[in-house]
Amino acid sequence: MKFFRLTMVVMVLLLGFQAYAQTDESAEQPSLEGGTINSQFEYIYDKSGNYRAEGRRYEVVRTINLDKLRQNVLDSLNAARAQAQQLQQEISTQQSTIASLNSTLEETTKNLNAVTEEKDSMSLLGAQVSKSSYNIIMWTLIAGLFLLLLLFIFKFRQSNVLTQEAKSSLADLETEYEDHRRRALEREQRISRQLQDEINKYRKSK
Repeated sequence: MKFFRLTMVVMVLLLGFQAYAQTDESAEQPSLEGGTINSQFEYIYDKSGNYRAEGRRYEVVRTINLDKLRQNVLDSLNAARAQAQQLQQEISTQQSTIASLNSTLEETTKNLNAVTEEKDSMSLLGAQVSKSSYNIIMWTLIAGLFLLLLLFIFKFRQSNVLTQEAKSSLADLETEYEDHRRRALEREQRISRQLQDEINKYRKSK
């Protein structure tokens, strides 16, 4: 039973392989009714007769086959020319489309640059300057004002210190003046008492 099954499988495989080989051979068999120009020339070469004359070999080709081959070649050339013309038209159309797209891209790029420049610029005293320049100018002004503020604070403190020193010196001078005036008044009173004492002594002595 196993041997019978094995025999049947082998026969089926052989029949399938033979059918495939025959189909493949028929598909690859040259003909004037189809295939490439090279295969058609091979067909003409295979179907032609040959003879020798004067030491040279000649091929005898049937006129109908030669006319058929020439017609096939002309058809192939016409088809190739038509395809080339169609491709050339497609190329021209694509080139026109590319040129239009390039023009649109260039215009879009210009508009984008203009919008970007306008976005990145600011008005300063009626003139358009870039944001970076505007920031530099503003920060420079702020730094200058800050330095002026620091200078004003320094001068104010320095003036305040001088004023306090002047007030302190004036207070010391007033204190010294009061002390001097008080000592002078005491000295004057002492001298007056001494003078009065001398006057009284002089009067008693008389």
